[in-house]
Amino acid sequence: MPLVMRKLRDPDINPCLSESDASTRCMNENNYDKERCSTQFLKYKNCRKFWISVMIQRRQNGVKPPMPTAAEREEILGAMGKMPY
Repeated sequence: MPLVMRKLRDPDINPCLSESDASTRCMNENNYDKERCSTQFLKYKNCRKFWISVMIQRRQNGVKPPMPTAAEREEILGAMGKMPY
């Protein structure tokens, strides 16, 4: 598997891996009809917006690494009580 693909499949790098997989699965199941998968696309888009805003905030605060690891993301989401996206 190419390095780029391995990075995209790494849960420590890609915080929206499950949303990405859900949208891909939806497209496969619905013969690539984008209208039927708009809910999954919206969830992915909102996920990316949320985690990018977290990353920006962490950069501004000087926290390294800017993107929280998978374990840190679980703690963040657990503290929120529900999915913000």
